[in-house]
Amino acid sequence: MTVLRLPVVLLLTGLLGLAGCTAHQPIPLYQLDAGSPAVPQQNQGLAVLLGPVSIADYLQREAFLQRQADGSLVPADDARWAGSLAADIDQVLLRQLAAKLDSQRLVLAPANPGFTPDVQVLLSISRLDSGPLHPAVLEAQWRLLDRSGLLRDSRLLRLEQAHDGSPADQVKAQSLLLRQLVEQLAAAIEPLRNQPVAEAKPAQPAVPRNKPAQPPKIPMVGPARSNSEVLRF
Repeated sequence: MTVLRLPVVLLLTGLLGLAGCTAHQPIPLYQLDAGSPAVPQQNQGLAVLLGPVSIADYLQREAFLQRQADGSLVPADDARWAGSLAADIDQVLLRQLAAKLDSQRLVLAPANPGFTPDVQVLLSISRLDSGPLHPAVLEAQWRLLDRSGLLRDSRLLRLEQAHDGSPADQVKAQSLLLRQLVEQLAAAIEPLRNQPVAEAKPAQPAVPRNKPAQPPKIPMVGPARSNSEVLRF
């Protein structure tokens, strides 16, 4: 009896081991693809402050969300983001924009106190997602401020990119959308490259404070002198 049961025990052990290996298969991790942007050559190019960059709350997580037919978002079982998606977006935007403007002088907000930007980019990304049956969609708004802090451009945009439904191709499609965003953003920044440099105004002389009005001086009245002489006998 023991000999007959041995193959059955081995078979069950093998099946349990196979099930355990299947249950603990590693989940693929994905990152946005920044492509191969050229390294900027100009050390004294346009100074750009990128940010603050505002990212929708639902994008600030490691779950790889999938857009469903009813518009809901469901975490994928077979894919996750490798780290912070918000930080990944910042790096893709920074590298792509620096290459498009050919400038090393791009920094993410907040900048150091000594950095004075020629252009500041205020960017808000309210949507960046896709699904097995839904295209990748990017919705964003940017505002551009010049050296004086004046608003020079503002734009809302919505971009779509098709894919084959696999997680890898969805990540590729979302990466392409960010690159398209940078292309349009760089084109909007270019007209601000030749801003006139504000001339320093000469210092105005200090205006003396008005002294309080003094009451008019009244001349002192002395005793009247008489030219007559008094004679005594």
